[in-house]
Parts: sequence; C-alpha cells; structure tokens
Amino acid sequence: MRMAASGHATQHRFERLVLMATVVQKFGGSSVATAEKIKRAARRAIAARDRGNQVVVVVSARGDTTDELIELAKEITDRPSAREMDQLLATGEQISIALMAMAIHAEGAGAISFTGHQVGMITDSVHTKARIKSVDCERIKKEFAKGNIVIVAGFQGVDANANVTTLGRGGSDTTAVALAAALKLCGSENVVCEIYTDVDGVYTADPRKVPEARKLTEISYEEMLELASLGAGVMHSRSIEFGKKYDIAIHVRSSFSEAEGTLITKEVKSMEGIVVRGAAMTRDLAKVTLRSVPDRPGAAAEIFHQIASANIVVDDIIQNISREGQTDLSFTVALADIEDVIDVANGLTKELGAGAVEIDKNISKVSIVGVGMRSHTGVAQKMFKALADAKINIQMITTSEIKISCIISRDHAEQALRAVHAAFELEKE
Repeated sequence: MRMAASGHATQHRFERLVLMATVVQKFGGSSVATAEKIKRAARRAIAARDRGNQVVVVVSARGDTTDELIELAKEITDRPSAREMDQLLATGEQISIALMAMAIHAEGAGAISFTGHQVGMITDSVHTKARIKSVDCERIKKEFAKGNIVIVAGFQGVDANANVTTLGRGGSDTTAVALAAALKLCGSENVVCEIYTDVDGVYTADPRKVPEARKLTEISYEEMLELASLGAGVMHSRSIEFGKKYDIAIHVRSSFSEAEGTLITKEVKSMEGIVVRGAAMTRDLAKVTLRSVPDRPGAAAEIFHQIASANIVVDDIIQNISREGQTDLSFTVALADIEDVIDVANGLTKELGAGAVEIDKNISKVSIVGVGMRSHTGVAQKMFKALADAKINIQMITTSEIKISCIISRDHAEQALRAVHAAFELEKE
C-alpha cells in the first residue's frame, strides 16, 4: 500500500482497512481491564469476522495485573530469578485469553484461546526480554477453517527447550505484528494489524504530558520506530521493526470509540514536507561514566561486550577527547538495569585499570523525530534554543538521520518536552 498525499485519499485507505482478508486485533491491558471492556473487545472481533475477515485477537494482561504480579515476586525476594519471573508474568495473559474466549462464546460466535506455546511462538532464551525467532501459523489456519476467532496470549512465547519466556513490557504489540507477518508469509493476503489502546492514535507527543498534542493521521515506520524507542508509549519498538520488515500496515486506534486512528506505513516523498513529526521523552534513565579508561584499541569493545553479555541494552554513548592516554566514557541505560550495570562496570574498572565509576540516576532524554530533517537545516539549533530559553541544561547530545536527542536532568523532563513541542509548533496541522 502506498501513502496517499491528500487527506481524502487517506480517508479511503482507512476505509479499506476494515475489508481486509486477515485482521489481527491487539487489545492492551486497559482495553480488557473490566468485564464490560472485554465484552466490548469481543464484539469488535465478532464484527470484523462478520465482515468476512479471518480474525486473530491478541490480548495483554488485564489492567494492573502485571504490576500486581511483580509486587508478589517482590514480597518473596528483591532479585527473583528471571526464568521464574517469566513463569509468573505469563499467567496474566492466560487469564485474559480465556475470558476473551468466554465473552465471544457468550455472543454466540466461535472462538478458541491459545498461549504462546500452543500457537508455536518460539523465542530465544533471554528471559524477561526475549526476541521472537519463529511463529508456526498452521494451528491458527486450522481454526480459521473451522470459522473460529483465534485468541492468542500476547507478551509470551517459549524457547527451544520449552521454557516460558516473555518479550518485555509492551511485548503484546510485538506478538500481534509478528503473528500478522507470519500469516502473510503463510499465504494470507491483505493482512492488517489493528492495535487497540486507551488513546485514539499516535500523537505529536504524549497528550497526558502535552495537552495540546495533536493526533497524527499517518506516520512512517522509521518515524514511529524512533518515537517508540524514545519513550512514546503507544507502541512497542520491536513491533514496528516487524511491521517495517514485512510491510504490515498497522492501525493504532481507540478501544472505546469507532474513530479512525493513525496508520503506520511506508515512507513516501510527501512525508519529507513535515520537518518534525513528533517529540518524545524517555523518563527513567541512568547515566554511567567510566573515568580514566585506557585510550587504546579494543577497550570500548571489551566494555560493551561485557555489558551486552549481561543482556543490558545501552541507549546513548559518549566518549570524551583523549588526554594523556586516557578518556572518559559515558553511556545511558534504563534505570531498571542500573544495579546490574554497576556490577559489570565495577568489574571492568579493575580489569581495564580504569578510574572511578560514576552513576547518575536522575537522567531523562527529550527527542524530536521527523524524516523531513534529512532535507531541512537549522533543526538542531531550534531545539537547543528552545531548551536554553527554558533554562534547561543539556548534558549529552546524540543524533541520527531523523532524530535529535538531548540528555537532561529528570527534574526538567516534562518541561523540556513541552518546550520542544511548542518550538516546532507541533500542535498545528
């Protein structure tokens, strides 16, 4: 599908989405939090089936279930086994799929629920943040042939040894798009993935933090991938990667209304006319600085090899200018990973003969994203001036072809997001 330049053409593209041959609908935790919400989601699935579609429903754990399960683990130990956490957390989705099947049955339609294991969702063995390796769609296709709506637990799979794994927070999005991709590869035509959530689309910024933020009608995979990885919570970044790789149209829309949402699709030339598509904030980061690292070939490789071996994702990296054969190296990680990072960093200082390890747990990041940055000048200057006018100090800067990010104190995170959003007038069409 090609992105149409006009609003009228985009309207027709949205209308076509409800006439697809195979529809994967994902409902997040807030969309299945109560019995009435589950029934509403069930009726949506049945309506899609009644239009002649084959329908897969992916559901998350209900409401705050995942948080409650995490609290249960904390009552036992501060550092539970990652494998056992996966065993525990996967139960949340298992509750949801059974209730959803019951709701569809109550409406007089056929449905069957599957866990990740039952539907052949095979992942690697990295517990709590596993990556999908393959999906077996044969069981789903057999149920389609029976006229059933297929309900699949999001967020989970199994590794090659049948150990339960989970995909990390937001992993149900990834489950949904991966299933859509698998069905497309298995021969289904016109596959679309609908992500139902408690907001009615993708906004220029989080509307809970920037009330004047504007809903986007369309956005490219590249822009959405950047925004998702930078803290725009409406979509999980790995789900966008699947969508881009397999060209799956993703429609983000509200669970609570029939309003059209935001279509995530291929980039086309007309998108470059918009310099900045959106702004995002990554709130809970920590900065690690290794002082007096030997400035020699292989030092950085060894540092990040050990961090990667601990299954820790590094966000931004800055290395200072060398002086007297030594350098300072800083990087950011999710605040939740900081205790593991400290263990690795302390070991590295001894191994490399480096100096002290400094930790700052009060770090956030504000970013702007837009494919139009490739063809426009002055974007960075405008962002830096907006932060300067708000008297917000920039600690680190990183860029890509379509993104500029600034590391700042968490105390100023929301103020920075609002300042940047206003500077680029993102509230305007």
